[in-house]
Amino acid sequence: MKPAAPFSRLVPLRCAWLALALAVALPAAADIGQIKTRKGQVSVERNGQVLPAEVGMPLEAADTLKTGADGSVGITMRDNSLLSAGPNSILSLERFDFDATTSQGRFDAQLQRGTLAVVSGRIAKQSPQAMTVRTPSAQLGVRGTDFVVSTGE
Repeated sequence: MKPAAPFSRLVPLRCAWLALALAVALPAAADIGQIKTRKGQVSVERNGQVLPAEVGMPLEAADTLKTGADGSVGITMRDNSLLSAGPNSILSLERFDFDATTSQGRFDAQLQRGTLAVVSGRIAKQSPQAMTVRTPSAQLGVRGTDFVVSTGE
């Protein structure tokens, strides 16, 4: 039997490292937070599809969460911001950029309808002007650590 060439032993090892690097890097880029609690009817609109919201579901920038008359959802973002949307709410997570090392970033959301309670995370604590929540009639700049906002139909 002929011994294997040294290069042939490296190919599977390099492929394994590449697969591991892609598996770690790709989901982290899209994952901006996750659903921590869910009650009643809650859905996530993503890329034109409506998905049932489930506890543990990763969220992506540009996701829109909708709650029904009996619904509510609790979200934890990667910067430890906590969001809670009540019944009949429509919440769009428009932008979320976050550097975990420096706590620098940008977080923009829009509450089109319903109620939203927020406890700000590391982005707003590092740079208060870096987090905004828009409603149909106002734009809120986060300057404190927590707030509640409600909109009509």
